[in-house]
Amino acid sequence: MTLTQPRITDEELHNLLAQRRLPRWTPIATGATAIAGAILLAVTTAIGGRAGTAIVAFLLFLALQTFVSFRIEGRRYAIDRLTSTFLLSAVIAALVPLISILLTVVVRGLRAFDLGFLSSTMRNVSPRREGGGVLHALIGTIEQVAIAAAIGVPLGILAAVYLVEYGNRSRLARTVSFFVDVMTGIPSIVAGLFVYTALILTLGLQRSGFAAAISLAILMIPVVVRSTEEMLRLVPNELREASYALGVPKYLTIRRIVIPTASSGIITGAMLAIARVTGETAPLLLTTFFTQSTNLNPFNGPQASLPTFVWDQIGSGTTASVDRAWAGAMVLILLVMILNLSARLIARASRVK
Repeated sequence: MTLTQPRITDEELHNLLAQRRLPRWTPIATGATAIAGAILLAVTTAIGGRAGTAIVAFLLFLALQTFVSFRIEGRRYAIDRLTSTFLLSAVIAALVPLISILLTVVVRGLRAFDLGFLSSTMRNVSPRREGGGVLHALIGTIEQVAIAAAIGVPLGILAAVYLVEYGNRSRLARTVSFFVDVMTGIPSIVAGLFVYTALILTLGLQRSGFAAAISLAILMIPVVVRSTEEMLRLVPNELREASYALGVPKYLTIRRIVIPTASSGIITGAMLAIARVTGETAPLLLTTFFTQSTNLNPFNGPQASLPTFVWDQIGSGTTASVDRAWAGAMVLILLVMILNLSARLIARASRVK
């Protein structure tokens, strides 16, 4: 006895291919109808404002499109169109604020951004005076983030290696994982307050770029731990078992097999952590404050940074200082963008072939 697949006849295939579908101009017509209905409701009812009208138009568009699609195309296509519309709307809702912020920063920042802005400092420049620059803050940010990365990235990677490869859900591993989860959600000012009270007030460490770097490293460690941990868990156990079967010790297996396999994701997670702390302001106000001059020594005296530069300039309130604040914010965004692009290039170059 043999089982045969039911065969679709030519007539059934023709009916499937000839199923009624909405024309391509239907979303445009439905959208125009929804906008007209929302405007009419805004005029004749208490619904007012651009936000309220936009929400009503969107809801009317969903209702009209789903109704028309259900009547003509059927239930399956109607649900598909409704889901696709929700997904596209979510993407647009996420992109609109991001693009708006970027355009605002670029348009406002270009008023004071030039080569002189990048090559000069704010020494002897009053808030009302044009000119001045961000060089001292840019140097401070690069040094502080570099020191924080040198402290936080190795500690985070080592902690993740312990949790995945050696912890085996032990009591210490569960404790470390718990505190990593707690540190992930702490406000940034708490890290600055901890460094200020424990190191500056108690141990006598002076307010400096190094103190700021320690607070940034505290914020960076949980991000590195979690991203590295997830990348290490994605490495197939078969690779570890094959290495052990050849007599390779565990530490060499981790060093030469596991970490190189997950290196692309580890580097990406580390750069995301660096980009996350680059724009932090609250801990820097407690640990280094700001200065108007260039301080190349992060271990001695206050050191400026881009976030504190923006905070200082926007607080002055004058037209010139506000323009400098927007230009400083644009430099900060460019720096984060350069870090992310560098991470992608490094991850691509280090990817296991």
